[in-house]
Amino acid sequence: MLSILRAATEAPERAALVVDGETVSYATIAAEVARAISWLHQRGVDGSTPRVAMTGDNSRSSLVLLFSLFELGVPVLLLHPRTPESERRRQLRETETQLLLEPPEPESLPDATNTTPEDLDADRPLAIVATSGTSGRPKWAVLSRRAFLAAAAGSAANLGWEDDDRWLLSLPIAHVGGLSIVVRCLSARRTVAVETATRFDAAAFAATITDRHITLASLVPTMLRRLLDLEGWSPPDSLRALLVGGAATTPKLLARAADRCWPVLTTYGLTEACSQVATQSYGTVQRGELGCGRPVAGMEVRIREEAIEIRGACLMDGYLGSDATSTLTADGWFRTGDLGEIDEDGNLHVLGRGDDVLVTGGENVHPLAVEQALEEHPAVTDACVFGIADDEWGQVVAAAVAAAEPPPDDELLAFLESRLAAFQRPRRIAYLSDLPSLASGKLDRARTVRQAAPLLRSLKR
Repeated sequence: MLSILRAATEAPERAALVVDGETVSYATIAAEVARAISWLHQRGVDGSTPRVAMTGDNSRSSLVLLFSLFELGVPVLLLHPRTPESERRRQLRETETQLLLEPPEPESLPDATNTTPEDLDADRPLAIVATSGTSGRPKWAVLSRRAFLAAAAGSAANLGWEDDDRWLLSLPIAHVGGLSIVVRCLSARRTVAVETATRFDAAAFAATITDRHITLASLVPTMLRRLLDLEGWSPPDSLRALLVGGAATTPKLLARAADRCWPVLTTYGLTEACSQVATQSYGTVQRGELGCGRPVAGMEVRIREEAIEIRGACLMDGYLGSDATSTLTADGWFRTGDLGEIDEDGNLHVLGRGDDVLVTGGENVHPLAVEQALEEHPAVTDACVFGIADDEWGQVVAAAVAAAEPPPDDELLAFLESRLAAFQRPRRIAYLSDLPSLASGKLDRARTVRQAAPLLRSLKR
């Protein structure tokens, strides 16, 4: 299934990629992959190679190299393109990966020597992908071919496939969300429309959706907010779904999208499960009341002591250096580290990270709930809530807030009174022009706290 050579025999004229203004067929990409396989063989890389590393940017040459490694069954450790060189070297040492491949230029590729696709063991690792690192240094999840195919099947059971589907690849392939788009489209013999820009530009993104007839796109909440802020743009009717995940999507943001009839579907996932765990049903229009929807086909979700646990064929084999048994409960569930609840209709609602919970005066405070309440204020665009040590209360609730014009303290406190209990309301606040994010697009909590700490002041009437 994950063979570009086999796809070329089944659908040779179908578009595999739309990249750099060119529509490229499966037959054309397969010919480039066959030559890249010969290039890899010249460097001693074959099916027995334990793993290689490559920088996961969204270029045509990188995708050709990635498809070539898929074809050979060589596990690929994906390095984020924005990772500094010193950190990249550390990651290679940490993962004991000997070979870092740079995508070859097409003119440097030798003639193909063998173009016969092989049947590969589905349990062999396909990729080794770094987790987001929201709770510390990233871990490396080992994800098998079987897990990625199961995840692709779960996505297809919800969204289905249309003959003319084009999924916009705007997340780097070093991110599990980006890599999953490539796998889904390859397994279904559909088209990946490649966004090669390294920085998100809302106007360019919107133009791409319209001009390239994009039908499916994946993005994080910050990207959605910037799209909604564009004057005079709405998605064309050809866009079937905008999947929003990677971080919490506020009801305020979803309401804006719903008011404009945008086809937004919120989703919850993680690297350890090949991206998607739960997603709203295709065609859903809502304002946040349905959470992240129900588990996708093949996934189970349960809540134990407020913690989200998952089980299914999409799960990783383990972190690099450990096997799956070391990360699972006795009955085969993976504890995600996120907190959540499931409503009476089976929809998953995420409450935040378990290690982010604050305890103030003996009361538990979930930062996400406070952040969402703050972000409902019309002046607030982003919020990050964290705890500050306090002799009397143990911790007090603090907030870093991005707002074009900070509202008066008494107005903000009055606004929060009807939304939060007294112990949940921030007692310290700092206003920043923007909240920093990780390469994945998620909020960088550690950097936000560092920037906000010296600016904190008491919030009072």
